[in-house]
Amino acid sequence: MPWSSRKRDQKTDPDDSAHRVSGKGTLSTADEELLRTLYAEHAGPLFHYVLRLTSGDWQWAEDVVQETLLRAWQHPAAFDPARGPARAWLCTVARHLVIDAHRARRARPAEVGGEALERVAEQAPGEDEIEQALQSWAVADAIRTLTPDHRAILLETYYRGRTMTEAAQVLGIPLGTVKSRTYYALHALRLALLERGIEP
Repeated sequence: MPWSSRKRDQKTDPDDSAHRVSGKGTLSTADEELLRTLYAEHAGPLFHYVLRLTSGDWQWAEDVVQETLLRAWQHPAAFDPARGPARAWLCTVARHLVIDAHRARRARPAEVGGEALERVAEQAPGEDEIEQALQSWAVADAIRTLTPDHRAILLETYYRGRTMTEAAQVLGIPLGTVKSRTYYALHALRLALLERGIEP
């Protein structure tokens, strides 16, 4: 006998599941038969429908089918033949469950691994910004100790990102001089940074 043609002898209250459980906390025999029929008639096709909605996630699809069938048991009025086919109601409930779960997953912040959390826990608030500011001041101070020629060559090749040839044209000196000044400027800067306790 199809599910939609079965008559319930209980109330048609939309949520009368509490009345349908016997005093021992188990389902009555009539409810067990109805649940078995519901599962036998609709679980297979519903699972395949939900599997497509969940992009092939079997566990999620099984959870959605179980929740859908539970809601069908809690709302027997949905299976009134005047309201249309039972499977259409089941598919609508399942689709809404998948949509709700998808929205909940998107609204939740992304999870991060344990390593990132450990790094944040070990670091004092603002530590990076303070350290970076102090290091910038020390580097600026070290650059001020260089000769004007060395400062000019580092400015062109490192800070302005010019090639050696472009720096030679801008400064109006031979390419070989740019290369040697760059070498000696970096050496002098390295020594100045080491004097200030900064490892280059």
